[in-house]
Amino acid sequence: MDRRTDLLHLGNFTYFSFFSDLHRSDHVATTVVETLVISTVFLVSVAANTGAAALVTWERKLLGNKTFLTLNLFVADLLFVSMIPLIVAVRWTVSWTLGHTACHILLYVICMSGCVTITTLASISVERVQAILQLQTAPALNPKTVTATLLFIWVFSAITALPLSLFFTVIEELLYICTLKWPDTTGEIVWNVAFATLSFLLPALIIVVSYSKILQIAKTCRRRLQNRAGQPPSGDAVDYQVSRQDMKLLRTLLVLVLSFLIMWSPIFIITFLILARNFLGHLYVSSTMFFWVVTFTLANSALNPILYSVCLVKNCWPKLCCASAVVPADTVKMVSFIINL
Repeated sequence: MDRRTDLLHLGNFTYFSFFSDLHRSDHVATTVVETLVISTVFLVSVAANTGAAALVTWERKLLGNKTFLTLNLFVADLLFVSMIPLIVAVRWTVSWTLGHTACHILLYVICMSGCVTITTLASISVERVQAILQLQTAPALNPKTVTATLLFIWVFSAITALPLSLFFTVIEELLYICTLKWPDTTGEIVWNVAFATLSFLLPALIIVVSYSKILQIAKTCRRRLQNRAGQPPSGDAVDYQVSRQDMKLLRTLLVLVLSFLIMWSPIFIITFLILARNFLGHLYVSSTMFFWVVTFTLANSALNPILYSVCLVKNCWPKLCCASAVVPADTVKMVSFIINL
């Protein structure tokens, strides 16, 4: 066992111990700090996502396809932070005592939830572009479209992250660790590059393109309004309308994507560093470093609903807090739609 790193040497290969910190002299004090920080992230995330979901559900103006896509964001964030209790348990026990099933799902659920989040953001941006091009002046609810979109998001995310569930396993060498054991190094490199490209960079590009398209439509509409003064209306031109709400929503999506990329980039970087550690023996990556990178990434689940609420529905919080016991008709409609699914 290497005294300077958190890797186990089996044969000619080194396995990273991930959340099991093998060498710490101040184990109790450090673990207490780690537990307090990551528990705070968990509590803030649960409260913020639950509150934002209740707010979106209650606000009548937001009922439509994008309402359910927005709720899917909050569900993904809640699933994301649901793995925090497992992480805390491993930091205290050091040796992996949670069994093989927990080992298979821990990093799998984290990566799948992240993929669901960014893919949902891309789906919302595409839905807004389609609504504008179809001249929708009010939120539209299409159960088949929403169901198919949500199903695609979750199936796509589950499949792309599946190798993490298949190849994470428990290894015994002096103590138990949950580690990633790929059968082929080339396959690991290919998957890392493909997952980062398909699950993160591509959805981010879709959001940027959607925002650019809506911005282009808005500028075209503004020029037409300026040129229309004193001229007869043309019957061939299609008058697209971009509402302030749509522009605000797309700006919010860009903010969410920016925060997402900033807070998820470190975990991709450290993943590639762990991979490179197998070829460069002098590269130092510790379990503590990995823990704090993951904690920073997990904080994105608490930041998302806060940014969404501040950018879009900050004026609706008093309505939610002071609302009467009468349930809005659109909320009843939403519950009926969920039951029918």
